[in-house]
Parts: sequence; structure tokens; C-alpha cells
Amino acid sequence: MNQIRLEINCDLGEGVENEESIIPLIDAASIACGGHFGNEKTIHNTVKACIHSGKKVGVHPSYPDQENFGRKSLSIAIPVLLESIHKQIELFIKVATDSGAQMDHIKFHGALYNDAAAKPKLARSLCEFLAENYPKIPLFVPPGSIIETISKELKIPIRLEIFGDRAYTDSLQLVSRNQENAVFTDIKAIFSHLEPILEESKIRTQSGKMILVNAETICFHGDNPGILSFLPQVRKRWWS
Repeated sequence: MNQIRLEINCDLGEGVENEESIIPLIDAASIACGGHFGNEKTIHNTVKACIHSGKKVGVHPSYPDQENFGRKSLSIAIPVLLESIHKQIELFIKVATDSGAQMDHIKFHGALYNDAAAKPKLARSLCEFLAENYPKIPLFVPPGSIIETISKELKIPIRLEIFGDRAYTDSLQLVSRNQENAVFTDIKAIFSHLEPILEESKIRTQSGKMILVNAETICFHGDNPGILSFLPQVRKRWWS
């Protein structure tokens, strides 16, 4: 069995009603900060709940697109995007600092996360922005992605992240949410997906191919409708 104990992270602060029940089951939260969802009040509530449970908190900036929950790629000028991301991160830092928490990590959300993994110009712009403004804060990146390569080039600290409730293609891209079975919600599918990841350091892709992968943190989505059914069992089996 894989002896590496991956950190469990979760995207939170996104308006789900069961958030305070999820937080004790994770190690770190990536908190929405106004781009795809959220405001000062929601950030404060999630940060305080994480502090109460002794969990780490990070920032979860997005394309400025609450209408589509940040899950649609935007054609937006890079300077405009970076200004928005800067405002999102600074809002999070203000609220977290006022609450007595420190920013543990940065993780881009949704379409921005996927686009930064695959588009060199965007990835470099984001990495240069982070290297200038937040050079010591770890960035969550997908293994084998363009943004991983550029982050290493610019000496940005990173944590390699995989998803525990999403299907992968043979190129280690996330299967589009528009496709059937792109998101795992029941315990059988979750266990089938996690077993090779946690016991062999391999991902079984949608086609059935097994790909070796290294990771340090594994994400489950807070808005996954099955999270409170499967996450306690996942935690008991592999993290107890």
C-alpha cells in the first residue's frame, strides 16, 4: 500500500449548507473569494469554522464570473484578469488575518484552473504574478501540467493535486462536467477511483488506462452531493 499520506483538501465557501459538517473531515480548505462565489461574510464564516476545527485555509480565486460559477473559460484581457485575482486574494488575506488565520495556499478555481494547466501564455502570466506578489505561498497544480513546469521554473512552491471525485482522461485532464460520469458521487465509484491512487500511486482514466502519478494533496468538492456519504468512509479507510 502507498505509504504517502495525502492531505485532503476541499473547495469551500461556495454556499453549500453542510459546510460545517465537511470541515472536520478535511485537512485544508480552499475558500471562494468573490470571483465565482463569495464575499467578506462568507469568507469570514468559512475561515472561522476552519479555525475552530484546526484546519488550514487557502484562497480559491477564479475568473470573475459568478453567473457561471467560474466553470466557463472567459476571453478576458490578462491585465484585467490579474487585477481581479489580486483583489480576490487580498480580500481573503484581509478577512483571514482579521480572523487570526494565515493563508496556507493558493488554488485557482474551475475553468481558470483547467486553462492554466493547458495554456502556456496564461500559465506564465499567472505564475509571474504569483512570483512577484506571493512568492512564498504554495500553489496547487495538476501533475504534469504546464503550470507545474512554469511554477518550478520561477521557483514558486507547489503542491501537486489530484481530484478524488473527478474522472480523468488519458492525458490526465479532467473529464468535462458535461460528460456522463465526470463526477463521482457514490461510495462505490469513489472507492474504485481512490484505490489505485492511494495504494499504487496510479490513476485509472476513463478509458481504463492506469497512469503513474505523484501527488501531495487530494481534493473533494464541497458541492458534491454525496460528500457527506462517502468522505467519512474514505477517511476511515485510508486516513484512520
